[in-house]
Amino acid sequence: MKNILVTGGTGFIGSHTVLELLNQNYRVTVIDNLSNSKLESLKRVETITGRNACFKKIDLLDVKALEELFSTNDFDAVIHFAGLKAVGESVEYPLRYYKNNINGTVNLCEAMVNAGVKNIVFSSSATVYGDPEKSPILEDSPLTSVNPYGRTKLTIEYILQELHYADDTWNIALLRYFNPVGAHESGEIGEDPNGIPSNLMPFITQVAVGKLPELKIFGGNYPTHDGTAIRDYIHVCDLATGHLKALEKLDENPGIAIYNLGTGKGSSVLDVITAFEKATGMMIPYTITDRRSGDAVICYADVTKANNELNWKTHRDLVDMCRDSWNWQQKNPDGYL
Repeated sequence: MKNILVTGGTGFIGSHTVLELLNQNYRVTVIDNLSNSKLESLKRVETITGRNACFKKIDLLDVKALEELFSTNDFDAVIHFAGLKAVGESVEYPLRYYKNNINGTVNLCEAMVNAGVKNIVFSSSATVYGDPEKSPILEDSPLTSVNPYGRTKLTIEYILQELHYADDTWNIALLRYFNPVGAHESGEIGEDPNGIPSNLMPFITQVAVGKLPELKIFGGNYPTHDGTAIRDYIHVCDLATGHLKALEKLDENPGIAIYNLGTGKGSSVLDVITAFEKATGMMIPYTITDRRSGDAVICYADVTKANNELNWKTHRDLVDMCRDSWNWQQKNPDGYL
């Protein structure tokens, strides 16, 4: 039984991944500073699985706490989710993002070096491709970024790769995933953003449940089939299983392994609204406003490499994502409280 440390494990993607880890009999320790998540998510994961994870409230900027954590545990690998993640907020507060995401990762890696833990799965993002010239996007597509959030992800990728170049006993999986949505089918865990959501799906569900009056669509004049931006939306449960497949890949000592995790299909904002209305029978009022700074036009993945090398593929479509998101929101109109 492997012992896995999950940073940011009470967050949206982290909690779903912890659930899958527990279901597969991994021993799991979760650390999180709870700045943008709630411990209730982990409690519900434990209820769903009937298994327990160890939780410690630790901020990655707290070097002493990290040193103590690694000195008192014997971890086989780390899955690193912890970080600030809102594109718009990163444009407004870039220094906060650089300090939190990059410094926190450096601290984590230093603690891993000192403890001799050299296996890590990193939660990267399609934002490392910037505003791509064409889609679908391959893993060897040009890397750039159009916002501070994306630049922190790209910088962390470079840091991890350089760790391997300096010491080739490191095994690192960089998972560039696209737009996670949906929720666990139980409706017990899901996406619970603070304040007004910055991501599309929770914005839609909060309009549907009556918490917000209407959806604001940022940009209706993009060069797409309906004028709205196109993204590759992936169900969070499919994404979670991708992390377990990446852990298995590390057993092969791959060195650096880079994978896109998405569906390989692009959907516009209006496509998502249509799918949500089909899944729920509800109408979503919306207005189209100005484009949002830092947003790409079209971004969807080529997932051939992950399909072939990880033996991983998605099983849920856009209607499934909308149905499960709505199930979570209906059961939890105020999130985890």
